[in-house]
Amino acid sequence: MHSYITLDIGGTNTRCALYSENSITPLNQIRINTSNEGQATIDRLINVIDDIWPDDNSVRGICAAAPGSIDVNQGIVILAPNIPGWKNLELRKILSARFKVPVFVNNDARMAAIGEWKHGAGIGHNNLMYFTISTGLGNGTIIQGRLLEGAIGIATESGHITLDDEGPLCACGKKGHLEAYSSGTGIENFVREELKKGAKSKLPTTPYPNARQIAEAARNGDSLAIAAFERAGYYLGIGIANYLHVFNPSCVIFGGGVSQSGDLLMVPFRKSLESHVLNSNYLKQLEIKIASLGDNVGLIGALEYLKDKLS
Repeated sequence: MHSYITLDIGGTNTRCALYSENSITPLNQIRINTSNEGQATIDRLINVIDDIWPDDNSVRGICAAAPGSIDVNQGIVILAPNIPGWKNLELRKILSARFKVPVFVNNDARMAAIGEWKHGAGIGHNNLMYFTISTGLGNGTIIQGRLLEGAIGIATESGHITLDDEGPLCACGKKGHLEAYSSGTGIENFVREELKKGAKSKLPTTPYPNARQIAEAARNGDSLAIAAFERAGYYLGIGIANYLHVFNPSCVIFGGGVSQSGDLLMVPFRKSLESHVLNSNYLKQLEIKIASLGDNVGLIGALEYLKDKLS
């Protein structure tokens, strides 16, 4: 029986899983730190694949879900901002030369979109958008039952739509992107700047709070923390309204840590979305859901993508 290996590479952690032909439950799964002093990240990936490789050498192929901009056709990581040195990295070439099997590389949010579409919150929808809201803001889009990739695979960088070209600085170096407002980093940066200005809050200034701490403070009634999530939800509503006008999906799915903040984000988001759509027809058939597959969503999506490519 054939087996498949998938990787979900994050800025902090990487998961590697071995799957059999007809199951989304892994035969084996390993989690490692993506980076480690004294060892290059690519060497760590090779080692974890070695560790999970089955004794019967039954692996048909490998698929890596990687962060950042990916040249899907060439299997090149153009830029992964949160992994030092990952610029124009020929990941497919390196892994295929080492393991002698077909290798595919794609964006992690797009692989998560496939996972939720095939096995999670997106079942039954052939026009859907998946947004992961965590440190950054990524997207995968399914249109008419097909993954939207673009000419070389760098489509759906939806966190980098410009809402205000004089707005806050995004991690990519540009100003006013959706990610700069509505990601975990955007929420943290807003709170940090307001605290520097002397805003009243019980949040600490040393060290500055992370998005999870800000969410907890908001639930406890801290006005600055509440304002941070209201701002994030407001701009998220504008961004999603723009995408509804372009793609007209029947389902929008939110994943990632910030999406777990619940009504703190979703209430201002829904209010903003309703006020920014062109007309109510965009919302009549729209389902808004929270992702259901948890941490394995990228691995499962990469598995489905890999099997499709090898079929």
